[in-house]
Amino acid sequence: MFTSALLKLRNIGILIAVWILLTVLNGPSALPALLGIGRLPDALTFAGGLAVYMGFVIQTLLSKDFQKEFNQKEKFRKIRELNRMANRLSAEAKRNTNNTYLLKLRRVMNDKNEIFNSYSTGEHSYLKEKIVEQTLSLVIAYLKLLNNFCIRSRELSSVDVSAISARINANNRKLSFAKDIRMADDIRKIIEMDTRLIERMKQEKKDLERISARLDYMESTVNMFKHQIMSSIENEEMLEQLETAVNEAEALDAVLDERRRNRLRI
Repeated sequence: MFTSALLKLRNIGILIAVWILLTVLNGPSALPALLGIGRLPDALTFAGGLAVYMGFVIQTLLSKDFQKEFNQKEKFRKIRELNRMANRLSAEAKRNTNNTYLLKLRRVMNDKNEIFNSYSTGEHSYLKEKIVEQTLSLVIAYLKLLNNFCIRSRELSSVDVSAISARINANNRKLSFAKDIRMADDIRKIIEMDTRLIERMKQEKKDLERISARLDYMESTVNMFKHQIMSSIENEEMLEQLETAVNEAEALDAVLDERRRNRLRI
């Protein structure tokens, strides 16, 4: 806010005008010469202009209109940054989505663009600004979750479960003929590891199905809030619903991200 007050065009103009005036008055044929006093030091002229300038800066900082204008600009800057972040994440997610999820992504981004354009060109209120901000945060959470979901889905689909099952069957046959106790124990351990691996994959596929349903819910939520924002239908409950949706999406994304870092090794 202080920097904004310093760079306010009116204050910069006053600073330049005061310095010009003091420079003229401090000339050899100006006021000091007429009064019979020596020329003022340049440092004093500079300090005088700076003092007047800082006085107007302080006046600007105390102005309610300036504070309101500054807060409005800061809010718009934050919302604009969220919009840009969503665009960057969308470009990244497009590289990992299949045709089905690419269509979903495009629908969400179209809704996001309409929300942002409605905010940029429409009337502002505190509640509308908060809802737009939270809706953009939901879009960002959706894009992050979608990206991780598509990457993890592709990784799991590349694993040949039938090959693991065949390995389990082969080792079970070996176990039935194993005479050496140590050899039999090693085979059992391999079978147990492969069995746990298949169970983990089955469980993770179920989790991905739930995340897919959550993505559909988030897509519908963004679309619903788009219509409410554009129709100027805002209330406090919308904020709570959005905050809950964002938190849930971020939690799911954290789980997927952790699983990506600890990939299954076949």
